[in-house]
Formats: sequence, C-alpha cells, structure tokens
Amino acid sequence: MANPYKLNIKQWAEEDRPREKLLLKGKSALSNAELLGILIGSGTKELTAVDLAKLILDQNNNDLNKIARLSVQELKKFNGIGDARAINIVSALEIGRRRTNEDLKQEKITGSADVYEIMKPELSDLLHEEFWLLLLNRANKIIKKQPISQGGVSGTVADPKIIFNYALSHLSSSIILVHNHPSGNTKPSEADKRLTKQLYEAGKLLEIAVLDHIIFTDNAYFSFADESLL
Repeated sequence: MANPYKLNIKQWAEEDRPREKLLLKGKSALSNAELLGILIGSGTKELTAVDLAKLILDQNNNDLNKIARLSVQELKKFNGIGDARAINIVSALEIGRRRTNEDLKQEKITGSADVYEIMKPELSDLLHEEFWLLLLNRANKIIKKQPISQGGVSGTVADPKIIFNYALSHLSSSIILVHNHPSGNTKPSEADKRLTKQLYEAGKLLEIAVLDHIIFTDNAYFSFADESLL
C-alpha cells in the first residue's frame, strides 16, 4: 500500500530535486542515486525515481560497474522500469564506458598495477572468463582495449592468429594479455603458462613485444612479468 505521507519529487524543496539541484549546484553535488533517478525520469505510486534508483543500486552492491553490465531485460525486472527507462540507463552507462576508454588511450602503461586498474571496468564481477588484449604504441600508451574471446566459468580460448591480427592491423608496437579467473584464484594454470610462452615467442618473430600477461580477479591479480615468467 502506498504511503499517504510520502512526498513525490515535485513536492520536495526545489534545491533537493535532482534536476534543479544539478542546475543550482552542479553535477558533482548529486549522488549516484540522484543521477540514476534523472535517467529513470519518474517513479511509481510507491517509489520516487530516486527511491527506485536506490533500490537498483542497493541490489547491485552500490556498484555502478555491475549496473553497467545489466541488460535491458535484467533492468526490466525492477518494478517501474520498462523498455524506455532501461534503454536510457544502458545507453548512458555505455557512453560513460566509451568515454573512459577514450581517456585511457592517453594513458601510459608503467606496470602491472596500471593494467589491473584499467581492466576493472571490463572484468570486475564477471562469472565467466574473458580474454582481452591491450594494444600499445611505442610510448606504451593504449591504442585500444580489444576483447578476444568469452568462455565459461573455467576457461576461454585465445587464438594466437586472432591476437596478432589485431596487433598488426592496429600497428601495435607491443601488447599485454589479460584474462580473468572468476574463481578468485590468481595462480596461472599450466594452459595459461603454455599460451603465454607461445604468444611471447610468436611476438618476437613479428617484432611485437608481449610485455605481460595479467590474470585478473576482483581482489587481486597475477603478473607474468612481475614474477619473471616472460
């Protein structure tokens, strides 16, 4: 039953309404829930748009990266979110992700910690394995983050021909390999070691250096370069 004493957003003080607050105080003054509420637009009989945004955030551990991974169909499971609102959310977060990728093109890789931070938006909270490639120029700046393959819980396939085709087509001077372990175990498997050695040797022949292979988990990572395994 709706709370008869609950105020809708139009009844809030003007400086507390998300749209007006953004105009008066700037975008940085808004919480994630308020920004998401603006995307949602309007609420339901029981919840304001901001309350609905808080519910979505709460059920995703207040993690915008997790919300950015939700599909339209998954967002529609929340009462009050239909096609149009779900599409607004997915589109806005995808624009944010692409902007981040554009910014990353100016970043110089100085070590494994940089790679780990750069790959968090792509690999955090995944329940399956994915293999990615960082394509770098001579200054070790990112040309592109390139997904290579997607697999199951315990493995994915990385084809050397596909990997070096991307590297050659983008005129990369070097590459960094990255894949995640959903189990949280950072220890490389024997298959990981064989693949890394194979790609490292192929890179030498093509004069495209394989600088590192990072095994990513949500809380830690393993670097073949740091462990002198390259």
